[in-house]
Amino acid sequence: MGMSEFYGAGDDTESIATIHAALDHGVNFLDTADMYGPFTNERLVGTAIKDRRGEVVLATKFGNQRGGDGAYLGINGRPEYVRQACDDSLGRLGVEVIDLYYQHRVDRTVPIEETWGALKELVEAGKVRHLGISEASSATIERAHAVHPVTALQSEYSLWTRDPEDGVLATCRRLGIGFVAYSPLGRGFLTSEQANRTAADPKDFRSVNPRFVGDAGANNMRLVSNLESIAKAKNVSVAQLALAWVLSRGSDVVPIPGTKRRKWLLENIAAGDVVLSEADFAAIEAAVPREAVQGDRYAERAMGSLNG
Repeated sequence: MGMSEFYGAGDDTESIATIHAALDHGVNFLDTADMYGPFTNERLVGTAIKDRRGEVVLATKFGNQRGGDGAYLGINGRPEYVRQACDDSLGRLGVEVIDLYYQHRVDRTVPIEETWGALKELVEAGKVRHLGISEASSATIERAHAVHPVTALQSEYSLWTRDPEDGVLATCRRLGIGFVAYSPLGRGFLTSEQANRTAADPKDFRSVNPRFVGDAGANNMRLVSNLESIAKAKNVSVAQLALAWVLSRGSDVVPIPGTKRRKWLLENIAAGDVVLSEADFAAIEAAVPREAVQGDRYAERAMGSLNG
């Protein structure tokens, strides 16, 4: 996402080089969505994997409908839109099949059974291999799963976003659904990079994110400072510590840290080698107590689309 929108200016040359470096290092799960750009991120990913399609598990999403001018048109789960969105994504990605197709947000005006009936048809037509859903409640996951198996749930999960532990993660495990953790680094806040936290760029949505600004931002900065001492003692970065924590949640939990640069990609990959002891876990929990994090995850306008 960040390669095309929301995190300031992008650099397509560096972005493609970063994707290629990821593949070279065995990172094969790429996640995009039609709304990123809008539409430009799918084209970017398609360009990057043009000669390497067989190396990639390709995921994209529909449901956050936007116009060509970038306008937000709302959440759309109508069957006719599902079919058109899939065809459009296939064209932009330049592929014949999408490995994992997510409903990006739940349309509360359309029964989930109708949306998933259309998604099931896409699987039967050979346009999609597996289906996923994002930011859905346990009840919605169960209803979707009854129409067609849900392969993956994608929701925000990190040291400063523990909401999935309130039942959704248990639902996924009971139904055999993988959990894909987006923003496992708290949109860059759970790193040692001061520049990522100030977010002065008006094109960077973190400049108005409730957790980054004001008193909440100052409070949350102190929590990251607590992590820095633990990371230093282990000779790892704060980002690696935060990713290692997400990876420790279970083999069914897959973090997808977004990065626009090869430098941070390699740092993220190395987090897989970080071993956390019981003492480390206790120290991390003490450093970032769940109840100590301040601020909503998104600005008010977007909060209503969560946990559909």
